[in-house]
Amino acid sequence: MLSVLIPTYNYDVSKLIATIHLQLSNCNVPFEILVLEDGSTQHINSTNNLSNTTVLVNKTNNGRVKARQELALKANYEWLLFLDADVLPKSKSFISNYIDAIKLKHDAYFGGFAYYKAKPKKQYLLRWKYGTTKEEVIAVKRNLSPYKVIISANYLIRKKVFNTVNLKIEDNKGYGFDNYFGALLQNNNVNIYHIDNEVYHLGIEESSLYLKKKEQAALTLLHFYKTEGFNNHSNDLLRLFSKIKTLKLVWLFSLFYKLFKTKMKKNLLGKAPSISLLQAYRITFMCYAYKHIITA
Repeated sequence: MLSVLIPTYNYDVSKLIATIHLQLSNCNVPFEILVLEDGSTQHINSTNNLSNTTVLVNKTNNGRVKARQELALKANYEWLLFLDADVLPKSKSFISNYIDAIKLKHDAYFGGFAYYKAKPKKQYLLRWKYGTTKEEVIAVKRNLSPYKVIISANYLIRKKVFNTVNLKIEDNKGYGFDNYFGALLQNNNVNIYHIDNEVYHLGIEESSLYLKKKEQAALTLLHFYKTEGFNNHSNDLLRLFSKIKTLKLVWLFSLFYKLFKTKMKKNLLGKAPSISLLQAYRITFMCYAYKHIITA
């Protein structure tokens, strides 16, 4: 019936495993939980010898894309539930909600993200604010453009569909593969559906690290834009970049980044980060990278 797959790197998933195991047991369905310690130096505290639960260990870190593929190949059941290590189900009916959704006969179901309402400390504000603004979206809105808000930290997918799509992703440890994964789902006409079955995102990065990850995500998008030339996608940033490139204004946006990156970073790493400014930072960095990094 259901294989729950959790790749982790130096993050204790004991509470997540216990929560998921209890819900699975209450649903009375065949299941397994597979956890992959992907080169971790800090390990799971305890699994309390839970039934149908296996912890696999990689000696070296191979990255989330490859870790997910390894877990999928070892999975025994038709449906794969992928969860990131730093999440926790919002609802006590989290598992049963997904089991009920299978009856709708789609190929994949995305449950969504949630964030605790209390503001974190200053150094975590950028990630928290972006998450609450751009990622915490109800299912009815996500289904209006189903390939746009793809959050791979919490989704259920048919094993054969995952293996078909995910194998097309390069072996890469970069950041920003959710955008690419969404484009692959769209290009392969995978029938997806969004439901309100969120997980809380617990592992909020410091603003400086998150900004670097957004830069890496822009580089990932540019790489696939150059190598695969996706035309059928729902990514707003890539659409905007394509338009800027068509208008031959990449140089202007690149110059803007060069002149104002320090001032933009000051706001983004401060106590009142602007998400609109973050979007401006991303597109100008993307143009700068296109001229000075990717094409170098």
